[in-house]
Amino acid sequence: MNKEHSSAIKSSAVNPDLNWSQVRETILMLGVAIGQIDAVMRDGDESVGVLTSSFTAMSNAVAAISVANQDLPDDEATRLVRETIESKCGFVFGQMQHAIMAFQFYDRMVQRLNHVCHSIDALADLISDGSRLYSPAEWVSIQKIIRSKYSMESERIMFDSILNGASIHEALELSRRWADAERGKGDEIELF
Repeated sequence: MNKEHSSAIKSSAVNPDLNWSQVRETILMLGVAIGQIDAVMRDGDESVGVLTSSFTAMSNAVAAISVANQDLPDDEATRLVRETIESKCGFVFGQMQHAIMAFQFYDRMVQRLNHVCHSIDALADLISDGSRLYSPAEWVSIQKIIRSKYSMESERIMFDSILNGASIHEALELSRRWADAERGKGDEIELF
């Protein structure tokens, strides 16, 4: 093999040579994780876009039905029909409010997955740079950068707990308890 051709063939776990590195393999696997998360978010965004359009159309239709209901004659014969229509319109609006809350939770999920992707990418950059890999200051710096990207307090609580030595299970439980306490204060959605 000539030198030009051999440099084009990269060392890998399938084709290891003296340049093979578990760090490079780790970075590749982190890249796969980022790609998977990104693909799921793209697919989800398309579905939510369709649902949003559908809910907007349904909301407009229910509002039109409610307005048309007000134009029905106000007599004994139509009173029961008007009340039924108004009741059903109220029910549909209520269900749509539940769906809107689900969209808000979806938005939070997408935000968290974006944070995960950015964190994994930053970690891969650090691991791939031998001059930074063994520097505690670089690790502290990346931790500060990752934490600063979090927009939800529950994320910061989980992050801080893990860095302070809590297990993942313990950190998740602390984060859940905080979120439950916030919901108990009357807030349905954690603002971000």
